[in-house]
Amino acid sequence: MEAVRAAWRGPGRERDLVVQSLKAAVAAVIAWLVGGVWMGDPLALMAPWVALVLVQATVYSSLVQGARQFGAICVGTVLASATLALTGDTTGALALSVPVLMLLSNWPRFGDQGIYAATTALFTLTAGTVSMSDVGHRVGQAALGAVIGVAVNALVLPPVHLRDVRENLATLARESGDILRSVAADLHQGDWDAQTAAGWLDASARLDHRLQALRSARRWSQESLRLTYGPLRVLHRVPHMPLPPPAEDERLGRVTGQVTTLTRALAVAVDDNRTPAPPEGPALHSYADLLDLIGAACHTEADRFLDGGADPCRDDEKQQRMRELHRQLQEGLREHAGQGAEHTAVLGTLLLQAENLWAEILPEHEER
Repeated sequence: MEAVRAAWRGPGRERDLVVQSLKAAVAAVIAWLVGGVWMGDPLALMAPWVALVLVQATVYSSLVQGARQFGAICVGTVLASATLALTGDTTGALALSVPVLMLLSNWPRFGDQGIYAATTALFTLTAGTVSMSDVGHRVGQAALGAVIGVAVNALVLPPVHLRDVRENLATLARESGDILRSVAADLHQGDWDAQTAAGWLDASARLDHRLQALRSARRWSQESLRLTYGPLRVLHRVPHMPLPPPAEDERLGRVTGQVTTLTRALAVAVDDNRTPAPPEGPALHSYADLLDLIGAACHTEADRFLDGGADPCRDDEKQQRMRELHRQLQEGLREHAGQGAEHTAVLGTLLLQAENLWAEILPEHEER
């Protein structure tokens, strides 16, 4: 129901899924009407079957998969017919052809379409007698289904996956900010322990899955414009908002890495079996304030990605507060140096991670 409501509310992943599903169904119906009703071909099953599976996520992948599937179907049909002519027995033809075709299905040039060679052989052999006319009909219907499937996907609302990149970038920045602000709140309360740190680590580990989703979305977005950018521009379907450059993916990837390292350092510091000890007193509170401000900057970044802003938003007041906290932490680091290496090592590591995050989220910090 949540997915249905999301598809009804407006553009998004859910609506894209509905559109592609309906397009696949339409392609199959058109292929059946052309091959089975209009042409009256008794072997018209091949056309809607091929058309259905060729409404892929992008027009480019439909073309590539269509060529691979058509090749696999031709190989399966020809080999099944040849083995049946050789043996004169359906069981013998199955025993000879299917093992070979299953091996061929793993050929990299077929991609994930290789299995259609074996399934086509099964259809061919279990349908009864096979003649050269039947072979020609099956291959022709497969070609018809491929043409219809690719045409429907290319001409009827061709899929464009630019939105996914922005949404994944925004979500990655927002979740990074959520973790930093959660860590800051727990540090302020002062009652954090190994279990609390384990929760931070689990949350930061989920960032890696989000980063993989972002990289996948980037690949889909680039592929969705192959062969379609010109027609889409004519139809005014290419978003006017420019896509964030790939450098943003790398920058957010570094941010997630720094968040993971930071939470791991805190988990080590609170572990009773380890030598390092967490910072205490004013230094800990100053560090929590700094993390909270960096987390807020991450949330601002998330809004910027969704709004289409080109540069990070500057907030001079917050940046001044960050510099003040940074100065306080450096002074606290000198004070901790007189209390022992354990506290100093942890505070120095945490301060370094905060500086790295600050530099990635607010690049102008490096210039200052």
